[in-house]
Amino acid sequence: MRSLLTVSAAAALLFLTGAVPAVADDGDGADRTFTIEDPRITESSGLAASRIHPGIYWTHNDSDDGPYVYGIDSRTGKTVATITMTGVGEPRDVEAISLGPDGNLYVGDIGDNLDGTWDHVWIYRFPEPEKLADATVRATQFDVTYADGARNAEALMVHPVTGRVYIASKNEDGGGLYEGPPKLTTGGNNVFRRVGEVPWVTDGAFSPDGRNLVLRSYFSARGYVFENGRLGADHAIRAPFQGQSESVTYTADGSALMFGSEGKYSEVVRVEVEGGGSGDGSKAPSPGGGGGGTSSEDDGDSAKTTATGGVVAGAVVVLALVAARRRRK
Repeated sequence: MRSLLTVSAAAALLFLTGAVPAVADDGDGADRTFTIEDPRITESSGLAASRIHPGIYWTHNDSDDGPYVYGIDSRTGKTVATITMTGVGEPRDVEAISLGPDGNLYVGDIGDNLDGTWDHVWIYRFPEPEKLADATVRATQFDVTYADGARNAEALMVHPVTGRVYIASKNEDGGGLYEGPPKLTTGGNNVFRRVGEVPWVTDGAFSPDGRNLVLRSYFSARGYVFENGRLGADHAIRAPFQGQSESVTYTADGSALMFGSEGKYSEVVRVEVEGGGSGDGSKAPSPGGGGGGTSSEDDGDSAKTTATGGVVAGAVVVLALVAARRRRK
C-alpha cells in the first residue's frame, strides 16, 4: 500500500515536467511503450522481460490479489497468459519479479507495509512457461530473513549470470542491498546479508550481461556498475515521472529500459539505452528517452531550467511532508 500523498506528488511532478518519453518501435511493435489493458491488473508492481517469448512482460499485482502472475504482450498491452501458483501460502505483499539464468521466474513476496515487523518474507520460484496460455503451476516457496533484522523491500533482482538473488530494502533515509546465499534452499531460512547502501528503492533490474544494476524510486533512477557481487560507480538514469513509479526491467536484448507504474490501465514506458542491443547498461538512456534530466543543450533555455527547478522544489516539499507525516504517527 502507498500513501495518497506519494501518488499525488508523483502525478504532480509528471504534470510539471510534461515529459513524454520517446517511443521506439522494433519493427513488429514489440518492446515499445504500451498500456496494460487488463482491468484485473490495477497495481502492477514488478516487471520481467521474457527470454523465450519476445515482447512478453511478466507482471503481478501488489497485495491482496492472490497467487497470480500475468504475461502481457507489449504489442497490444493484452494479457496472453495468467499463471496461478500453487504450493505456496497466501501471498502477503508481492512486490517484485525477476527472471533467472536457470529459466525460472522469481516472485518476491517481500513487501512489509508495517515497515519491517514481519520476521520473514517469501520468494516463489517456477519455470517460465513454454506456452503462452492460462496455466496452474506448482511453485517452490523459500523463506527469507535478513541478517540485520526485518525490513520493508520492493526490489528483487536475480543476477543473470550467477543466479544469485539480491533484494534492495526500501527506506526514506536510504536502504541496503542484500545478497542471498549462493543457492536458495527449502526447509529453512535463507539469510540475506547487507552488502551495499542504496537510496529509496521501489524496484531494480540487472542488465542482461549482469555488469550493471539499475535501481528506481518514485522520483528518479540510478545505474551502478556491478562487479564481483558489489556496487561500483553510479550515475543518474533518465526515468519518466509516473503516477506511481513501481517497476523497471531491461528489454531482453538490453537495448532499453521499461518503466512501469501502478494504477488501472497503467503505462509501461520504454527508455533507450545508449549502445542498445549490446546488453551493456553502463551508459545512461539517451537524452530523447525520457524526462527527469537536462542536457548541455538545455543550458541556455531559461524556461526548461525554471521547470526543472520547480520539479526539484516540488519533490523536496513532498518529501518533507511525507517525513512530517511519519513523525506524527
